[in-house]
Amino acid sequence: MNVITKNLAIGFAGLGLTVTSAGAEEWRFNNFLPETRPETAQMEQFVEEVNAALDGDTSLKLYSGGSLGLPNTDTLRFLPRGAVEMSLMWANYLGRDAPALSSVVVQGTIGSAEEFEKVLPTVREIYEEEFSEWDVTSVGYVAIPMLSVSVFCRDEPVNTLEGLKSKKLRVWARDQVETFTRLGVAAQIIPQEEMYVAMKTGVVDCALYPALYAHTVSLQEVAKYASYIYPMASGPYVIGVATDRWEKTDEDVKAAITNAAEDLWDRTNQYEKDLELEMEARETLAEGGVVWGEDFSDEDRELVVSSVTETWKMLAEEAGGNAPAYRERVLEALGR
Repeated sequence: MNVITKNLAIGFAGLGLTVTSAGAEEWRFNNFLPETRPETAQMEQFVEEVNAALDGDTSLKLYSGGSLGLPNTDTLRFLPRGAVEMSLMWANYLGRDAPALSSVVVQGTIGSAEEFEKVLPTVREIYEEEFSEWDVTSVGYVAIPMLSVSVFCRDEPVNTLEGLKSKKLRVWARDQVETFTRLGVAAQIIPQEEMYVAMKTGVVDCALYPALYAHTVSLQEVAKYASYIYPMASGPYVIGVATDRWEKTDEDVKAAITNAAEDLWDRTNQYEKDLELEMEARETLAEGGVVWGEDFSDEDRELVVSSVTETWKMLAEEAGGNAPAYRERVLEALGR
């Protein structure tokens, strides 16, 4: 065990299993997404379904918005050690500890819902295999919509890659840093919870973000202009439980969680209304003061996709291990 992991284990040791005053076991479900996100509402329903099925002896309690103080980048460190019983995970946040996860679905490589639906079974299989190596069992999934990513800027509209080269751009994952660096754009990772202040104070001039979720972080208060740049499909969020805990869990509890997780996946794995929801989100943001400019051109979008493709290959080769094979499995599922 390295020093960082050992210190984390000591720090998390005091966060053991909660037992209510009535003697019932309470599973804490760590959710790094804010309460305002639609996925959080779906997970709240998941918790309600599990608790209704169990009716007392064991229950789930959802802690949203990072309220437990557990960094999402540390999930593979704190979850197997019992800091919480259950946690939401997103592969793109876990590349520091599990580099292969970052190269399974590089954002921007899948451009349509049809392609996305073809590849999801393979992505889920890979996630289950990789997380098991970290003593984490994938007990459920939350699908992420087929998103439209836009460039939100503070002081002036930007809708060309050339114009973006003179700006400091906020992104949320390393693959985006690599992709935009190839294009001559200065990009830096700023966590979602720090983005508002970074935009307001000028640490960055622009932020890459989906319009669908912009209101949940009040981005319209610090960004006056926005333009659509590219479509984005992402691997689903994963609900994880430490494998040793899952193996010891009562079969009735397992069944309640599994059944509710299947309902959760069925509810969220729907993409027919994504474009409609995107346009509604843009209209709401416009009412809040955001000026929507022309989209980035098809030529610029093709340059982004080309750069993403190079980034995907580079990240897989750099990660080594299972990463190149994971990439090949995804490409095969896509028919490429």
